[in-house]
Amino acid sequence: MDVLVTHQLNALNGSLVKLSCTFTSCYKVDNSKFAMNWTYQESLNDTSEMMFMTYKHRITPLRTERFQDRVMFAGNLDKNDVSVTISDVQLSDEGIYNCYVRNPPDRQQGHGIIKLVVLTELPPPRDSTIAVAIGASVGGVLAVLILSMVVVKCVRRKRKQELISDEQKIEEEGKTDGEGGAEEGTKHVYSLPEDTY
Repeated sequence: MDVLVTHQLNALNGSLVKLSCTFTSCYKVDNSKFAMNWTYQESLNDTSEMMFMTYKHRITPLRTERFQDRVMFAGNLDKNDVSVTISDVQLSDEGIYNCYVRNPPDRQQGHGIIKLVVLTELPPPRDSTIAVAIGASVGGVLAVLILSMVVVKCVRRKRKQELISDEQKIEEEGKTDGEGGAEEGTKHVYSLPEDTY
């Protein structure tokens, strides 16, 4: 048997909250054998559980000082639903709610645990425009940084290429100058001595 619950619920003080508990079983519910209990405990570490609703042949809400008559059965046994509602939720209702289900001949007992948190006011709605503005500004700054880095890199590369081409020109000019000097050096002017005439 599996019991399905919402493990944590938030409820506004003074509102109505539904503690949803459904179960799956290999066997159809037999009202004469089926059993269900709802209990409350202040925390998971609390060893004492206070029963506030039970089913043995019929649904029986148990009147307690804590809940008085604020708990109602909101399920449907034909649909394997044993949910309950608590009206006019109080701060003292915060705690752990246990949903126990037994459906013979299924041997296992199902157990669902719900943590109820009672809020004094609803949390403020998230303003998505602020998030969008922040995201856009951060994206813009990153785009500018990337663009500037690309420009700097391109400028540096261009300068490097210019320097290389300048060096190549200087080297080429040096080679041509050297070759010209060598040619001039190899030219010899031969003059015959005057006494040979």
